[in-house]
Amino acid sequence: MRQPRADEYARFAAARAGHLYRSACLLTAGDTHLAEDLVQETLGRIYVRWGRISRVDNPAGYAQTVLTRAFLAHQRRRSSTERATGAIPDRAAADGDLPLRLTLLQALARLPAKDRAVVVLRYWEDRSVEETADVVNASSAAVRTRCTRALGRLRELLGEELGEYAAR
Repeated sequence: MRQPRADEYARFAAARAGHLYRSACLLTAGDTHLAEDLVQETLGRIYVRWGRISRVDNPAGYAQTVLTRAFLAHQRRRSSTERATGAIPDRAAADGDLPLRLTLLQALARLPAKDRAVVVLRYWEDRSVEETADVVNASSAAVRTRCTRALGRLRELLGEELGEYAAR
């Protein structure tokens, strides 16, 4: 890759990496190690095709699509259910409402991968039904059905807890 394109890619990657990581954390229901792997894979795929991607109207949206598809592909692998064990390092609590974050991440983790992807794309990324359908390779009707089902499941899982956190 020529130096001006490499510099352009480096600026893009630096600007988008944080947002991609936050989206990946939601997709993986808080698995930060997998989220880092997915972001790395996404940025690697984009780097390979940067010459074409840089000319796209919305490279950030393209990156989000690549991230979501990488997540869904990972979930289809047999090894995606393996979890590392061992001591978890102590970390400082993040700013914000930690109990709310943990509750939401636990609820997201209990959704099927494709439902979780649809919820993250529609409500975190604020994408339309059609854009979400394109990313997850499904029809618009399937996305609406998945949204309805996933939100209903989240309401079941969060029940009274959701109202408790929303009142804060």
